Amino acid sequence: MKSLYIIPSALLAAVLLVTSSCSGSSLKGTSTIGSTPEVEKRIDALLSKMTLEEKIGQMNQLSVGGPVENYAEAIRSGQVGSILNDVDPARLNELQKIAVEQSRLGIPLIVGRDVIHGFRTIFPIPLGIAATFDPDLAREGARVAAREATSTGVRWTFSPMLDIARDPRWGRIAEGSGEDTFLDSEMAKAMVRGYQGDILDSTSMAACVKHFVGYGAAEGGRDYNSTFITERQLRNFYLPPFKAGIEAGAMTVMTSFNDNDGVPSTGNKFVVDEVLRDEWNFDGFVVTDWDSMGEMIAHGFASDRKHAAELSINAGVDMDMMTLGFLGELKKLVEEGKVKVSQIDNSVRNILRVKFLLGLFENPYVDPSKIEAYTEENLLAARKTVEESVILLKNDKGTLPLNDKSIRTILVTGPMADAPYEQMGTWVFDGQAEHTATPLSALREKFASTPVRIVYEPGLKFTRESRQSYPEVSAAARNADVILAFLGEEAILSGEAHCLADLNLIGGQSALLEELHKSGKPVVTVVMAGRPLTIERDLPNTDALLYAFHPGTMGGPAITRLLFGDVVPSGKTPITFLRTVGQVPLYYNHNNTGRPYDNNTLLGDIPLGAAQTSLGNTSYYLDYGAYPLFPFGYGLSYTTFSYSDLSLDKKQYSEDDTIHISFRLSNTGNFDAEEVAQVYVRDMVGSVTRPVKELKAFRRVPLAKGESRTVTIDLPVKDLAFWGLDMEYGVESGEFQLMVGGDSRAFMKVNFTVK
Repeated sequence: MKSLYIIPSALLAAVLLVTSSCSGSSLKGTSTIGSTPEVEKRIDALLSKMTLEEKIGQMNQLSVGGPVENYAEAIRSGQVGSILNDVDPARLNELQKIAVEQSRLGIPLIVGRDVIHGFRTIFPIPLGIAATFDPDLAREGARVAAREATSTGVRWTFSPMLDIARDPRWGRIAEGSGEDTFLDSEMAKAMVRGYQGDILDSTSMAACVKHFVGYGAAEGGRDYNSTFITERQLRNFYLPPFKAGIEAGAMTVMTSFNDNDGVPSTGNKFVVDEVLRDEWNFDGFVVTDWDSMGEMIAHGFASDRKHAAELSINAGVDMDMMTLGFLGELKKLVEEGKVKVSQIDNSVRNILRVKFLLGLFENPYVDPSKIEAYTEENLLAARKTVEESVILLKNDKGTLPLNDKSIRTILVTGPMADAPYEQMGTWVFDGQAEHTATPLSALREKFASTPVRIVYEPGLKFTRESRQSYPEVSAAARNADVILAFLGEEAILSGEAHCLADLNLIGGQSALLEELHKSGKPVVTVVMAGRPLTIERDLPNTDALLYAFHPGTMGGPAITRLLFGDVVPSGKTPITFLRTVGQVPLYYNHNNTGRPYDNNTLLGDIPLGAAQTSLGNTSYYLDYGAYPLFPFGYGLSYTTFSYSDLSLDKKQYSEDDTIHISFRLSNTGNFDAEEVAQVYVRDMVGSVTRPVKELKAFRRVPLAKGESRTVTIDLPVKDLAFWGLDMEYGVESGEFQLMVGGDSRAFMKVNFTVK
């Protein structure tokens, strides 16, 4: 979605239209969102009373702001089904009262908001949440967000974002779970269940899985750009997280901005109507992204707004966000026979179904005196999520954890050390900077009653500031026992429309780190960013590095606990970390090619006057080889883990079997800790080329120092299915390789066959 935009009342008045019709239907099969025959009867009864104008009104969503009277007449006359971008409970009650008590049929509004990684209590950005490899925590975070948001009257969030993203230049990579289909699917299920709750009640916030579909593959990493994804790629990599979200009960779906193979999502009948509706039987409602209906004109897919409205509804879209296309054009399209009233009825039925199931007809109002925010329980949940999300990428000579008994002076530096707004990250409309605990404030609190001195010299006021000389920081470094440098990027540098061609630390941050390294004192770097930055050039200048993404409200206390060993890092990279941006796209589950990389000669090894030949060469870059800086699933710990004794219960399986995996995991270091054990599978020969490996399971395993444990994981053979050459979904017979380890390199291997 784009930024808040208020529609003048004069424009609203110009597009209000009138006529009438009705039709009925009954529930077919099993509802994906939990509807019942009783609910369907209520829907049909209400639908039978509605004029065409009132039906079209339910399909219209407006962004609101300012005086209630600006929108009162439109709501009163039944021309608005949903509003977004207002979170004031008193004002929302007023708007809701107009809809419920002053409109002809009393249909309540559904209030939407971008509650992406928290409402008031801000959790790590979704990419950071994915780094926990802990769906239970993701679910808990979504539940906290739902309780806080619904207490103000917001009953619908435009989250989770399920776009598979392999290009860190894309700003919106911050909003998703990274590059892996399986991890994204697990997070999808968790967040949907968290937002909506186990039982639909007044704290349930309808989830919206977005952006349907393929948006994360935007060409060049530039937002809104075209994608060129084949149907097989869509089905094998990009659609499964959405299907997982739908199966978890997601009530709504949002179409994406991009066109794929020339067809914009909002007008794509194949993905919306055929896949989502016919194949998956989705019976919630589909909403456009902000003006994505109107943007089909700019795409060159629709000639005008009327044509765009026709394409959208006939593709299966139910609600229009801020184009006013349905409101202004559907009546004409019905009169011209280009849109059937039955199609409009289906859309309205889908919208009413969600409103009934959320209990909006029974409980449309909230109590402004009972707003939930920043409770102790919520803050603890946010802190724990940060603690599990932070990734230890370097720790030379056991620099971390720090020993506070041997430290007397700590230099805290860097533009992200005390940046409460910036550390909340992208898509934070309702988090409040004054409630954000920064690393500097947390360190000061920790050592308030001790002899330890905290010296703060930021060096840079903000991440984009450019300096090459830091005399005040250098002077402070000479007197410090340890240096803590907090670097990264401001919140505005990631998120929608905030794409980058250069992924190095911005401004003078690398120069600052180099200056700190010259002091000879231990340097610990914490990076807070909305994406995986290219930090290879910075690693030699720091003794230890923690990657915290943008950690949210409780970032400071959590990072402090990690630095001093109260908690041991356990985060894993949810996306491949590149050495240089020129490696894009580089992801772990790639196909092998006919000439896979084999440690070939690099640029510096080629002699002058070398003979021209390609014989023996493989798929790699002369200057950077073929490997990333850090692979998918990677993360160090203060302890060490060893894997051994991998075994399967048998060597051959049928499609209906379950593979029983067993291995030994040992904590061979000196700290109690958790390890994320990961299971990968490779289909050695397929009807189409298959990835070199795919994540199929993971498990968080807590182990005391010196403890060993036998870990068992069950993997249904059906989970090895894919869309093959004939575009049929299934498991193919043949040989497979199963790999287990602490990251996607997964060194333990065993083969099995499926027959």
